[in-house]
Amino acid sequence: MKPTISTETQQNALAAAKAIQKPGQNKEQTKLIAQGIEKGIAEYKKLQKAKARERDKARKQQLKAKFQTTNNINDTDEFDDNSEPKNQFTTATWIAIAMLVLSWLGFGAYIMTA
Repeated sequence: MKPTISTETQQNALAAAKAIQKPGQNKEQTKLIAQGIEKGIAEYKKLQKAKARERDKARKQQLKAKFQTTNNINDTDEFDDNSEPKNQFTTATWIAIAMLVLSWLGFGAYIMTA
């Protein structure tokens, strides 16, 4: 399949060929030079597209690796938090335990005096 060359590229190539035209050069020679320039432009565009695809692939791989690294860090943090609590008794827990003990002591004292 032969790549189609846009009319804009053809016009640019013809303009470049005319700009470098030597005295005594006929129209056919200028057209051949313009075709060579067209092929060069088409090859350049093809290479640039390939480089852009490679850059895009590399960028996507970096994003994927970064995302996986962040997920692995988050997964290990969650695992550590769920596996063993660091501080089992909070201040609210201690207050509740103290109130329970005081209420039982008060109840015991009431029973003893009654």
